[in-house]
Amino acid sequence: MKLAHTFTSLLALVSLVAGSPTQQLNTHALRLPLERRNNQVNVESLQAHLTQVSAKYRRGFAAYEANEGHAHPLSIPPSSKTMKRDTGNVPLMNQAVELWYASIDVGSPAKTFTVTIDTGSADLFLPSVGCGESCNGHNKYDPSSSSTAVDLKKSFVLTYGEGEVAGEQFADNVVIGGYKAKGQTFGAAIVYSSDFSSEDFAPDGLAGFAFESISGYPAPPLFQTLVGSGQLQEAVFGVKLSAAPGDSELYIGGTNTALYQQGNLSYTPVTHAGYWKVTLDQISRAGVLVGEPEASSIIDTGTTLIVTDTDTAASYFVGIPGVESYGDESEVLYSIPCDVINNYAPTLTFGGHPFAVSGDTFNLGPIKEGSSDCLAGIAGAEDTDFWIVGDVFLQNVYSIFDVGRLRVGFAELA
Repeated sequence: MKLAHTFTSLLALVSLVAGSPTQQLNTHALRLPLERRNNQVNVESLQAHLTQVSAKYRRGFAAYEANEGHAHPLSIPPSSKTMKRDTGNVPLMNQAVELWYASIDVGSPAKTFTVTIDTGSADLFLPSVGCGESCNGHNKYDPSSSSTAVDLKKSFVLTYGEGEVAGEQFADNVVIGGYKAKGQTFGAAIVYSSDFSSEDFAPDGLAGFAFESISGYPAPPLFQTLVGSGQLQEAVFGVKLSAAPGDSELYIGGTNTALYQQGNLSYTPVTHAGYWKVTLDQISRAGVLVGEPEASSIIDTGTTLIVTDTDTAASYFVGIPGVESYGDESEVLYSIPCDVINNYAPTLTFGGHPFAVSGDTFNLGPIKEGSSDCLAGIAGAEDTDFWIVGDVFLQNVYSIFDVGRLRVGFAELA
């Protein structure tokens, strides 16, 4: 393990551990408490998560078209089955997936909230004091208790599969990693569908770290506000995700060079700002190429799985003994016998550098208690004509999101 680098600049460090003191503004590098939730994963929970992921991207594509006046290059018309599924009112099931979330302070005086860090969306939302039973157990934002709160007189609705988050937009001061985003726009929700209840969704809300063009408000995302304020030495944030307690972090304003091997750091340009969209050179299994080379991909900390179209996902599992599929033609999960699943983990190549996914992160666990079949970390979704690169991959690398130079970097962990 490399020794920690001594930074002379004012960078902000956010670590994934339990507990949450009120943050101070950045006078030095700060290790702020965060937490990781790892529920028991099963077929039903991952199917619910996959439904949410698909809905998140449809919503983002719709916001992009509304904001930019033309369709996003990855957007494809939804199928009739997808459209029919989205008209229901049945709440989503418990996601029961891995979530990494950070502490932020909001308002004056500040109140602490926890938010999932999601590079696959752009908006920040929190439950408000006007929210009903489904917000019980969460910390709630009260604009009347903050001297810096501004009611923007605008409503919002964010759909998640068959559920939604809805309420009113406010602007207030938000502090993360010791940096203050003054007048940050966010949603104060008065409606949380039951999948966002505290039993199913541990953090209070969600913070999107993508770009303004996919904002549903529309408004600058939290990190974009910090960049625009001129506080950051670099318009960069670094992410390490890990199953080990206290071993994950979000680093704002730079990267933590103690956590990765600088010699194999590989950058790839963002090909279209909106999402963190980059070219996936190739994905392979045991040295054999799967799918088309030079494919479009989105780097998404808010998605557990690696997701692609259903045909490409099916081709990945061809020839694996004992493989089983779950779902229908619109969303498909796969399992492999637990005693051999680690042998079939993928390698993803970005910027000409191959990064192997470990068997431990590819294997999501038994399909149910006592089963000898384990869920695999690659899934198919009908309306996804690209790769969504989620935490199954991201736990294996240090990820650098560079807003200033519009690029994403990956490096092997130290």
